[in-house]
Amino acid sequence: MLYKVFLVVALPVLAIAWIAYFLWQRRLDELEKNQPKRASQHLQKSRSEVSDWAQKMAAYKPPKRPSDPAGDSGDTPS
Repeated sequence: MLYKVFLVVALPVLAIAWIAYFLWQRRLDELEKNQPKRASQHLQKSRSEVSDWAQKMAAYKPPKRPSDPAGDSGDTPS
């Protein structure tokens, strides 16, 4: 008899607790979705390094090859 009373009380309480838990998690997920994402310090540093590198590569001009006075490329033996 005591077991039945325990189940009649415990099961509804447990069901209400699970429902409250899922509703709370859903609320937290919605709040998190509405907030802007925070960038970590490491991510910001990496982004700035990549941006700097990209600017250097955009401004890069390859050195001019010296002209060969003999007209020979020099890499093939004669």
